[in-house]
Amino acid sequence: MIPITVVDVADAEPLVLEVLRSGVIAQGPMVKRFEDAFAEVAGVPHAVAVNNGTTALVAAIEVLDLQPGDEVVTTPFTFVATLNAILEAGATARFADISRTDFNLDPNSVADAVTDRTKVLMPVHLYGQTADMGKLVPLAEEHGLALVEDAAQAVGATFDGRPAGSYGIGCFSLYATKNVTTAEGGVITTGDAALADRLRVLRNQGMRARYQYEVAGHNYRMTDLHAAVGIPQLEKLATLTDARRRNATALSEGLAGIPGLETPAVLPGREHVWHQYTVLVTEDAAVDRDEFAAKLTERGIGNGIYYPKLVFDYDCYRDHPRVIASDAPVATKVAEQALSLPVHPKLTAGDIDTIVTTVREVLGA
Repeated sequence: MIPITVVDVADAEPLVLEVLRSGVIAQGPMVKRFEDAFAEVAGVPHAVAVNNGTTALVAAIEVLDLQPGDEVVTTPFTFVATLNAILEAGATARFADISRTDFNLDPNSVADAVTDRTKVLMPVHLYGQTADMGKLVPLAEEHGLALVEDAAQAVGATFDGRPAGSYGIGCFSLYATKNVTTAEGGVITTGDAALADRLRVLRNQGMRARYQYEVAGHNYRMTDLHAAVGIPQLEKLATLTDARRRNATALSEGLAGIPGLETPAVLPGREHVWHQYTVLVTEDAAVDRDEFAAKLTERGIGNGIYYPKLVFDYDCYRDHPRVIASDAPVATKVAEQALSLPVHPKLTAGDIDTIVTTVREVLGA
């Protein structure tokens, strides 16, 4: 079986042992070291480590001091954490459609979705490529919106040379299968020192110092053990990303010209970090997307459907008073056609050949 992802944290063993031997296993100096390294990657002065990517989003929204009824505009084609965080922070979720070329928010659709209650624009940099920040940033400024980037899948990605997470408040996931992992964890990035200070207080039960409470806070702390897992990956992120890019290039070359298969595009001015390599299986394909996935699995090619439905298209959200669903025809079609193939750094040239050959066989190319 060629898996859709491989988790390799063997390089972390020396640092993990260092933490264990130190006796400081909760949030401590290793977390600070990780934050400093992450801030450099994100091109910002401040990175605040938290216990997962969802809490990063929740905290980012909370420090914006939204009022009941205030809205966050985001994409319907995303992992459920995006929506759950909006709801947990007490905001109302409204949705715009996406672009088929990059799977991210379509700025024209965003402009149509903004209302007088909209206070936050939350683009999701899906699969490792940023949204069109060249259009979304001016749009947010025009409407006076705070910008919260769901960059969970985009550590190291850039738009016009500027890293994901440096345009507004950046929120990253460090889940086990992400390009950088701490097993579980998250990071919030910002260029605003006062905002970073508020986030650090918020994540620590609202305490600035022990038993000195300033706000009603949370326990969103990362442990030194988790930070020790992530530091070696940040150190070799460029190498790992280069491997992902080589694999993506080889896949696109090998899969070109197959009827009914659209390979992903890297748009001008963007550096893709290939968290996922996502193809579209169209109506012209020999089999539909679900049959394609089943046949790949039978032949030992790992794959994933990210995501099978729009995020609000589940019973628990359909009648939720703070979920404002809307027509999103592009996102709806993409959810029916999207399928991700292995692109991780552990793939060999032989693995790539096997993936390409198998895909071509399944699709009769």
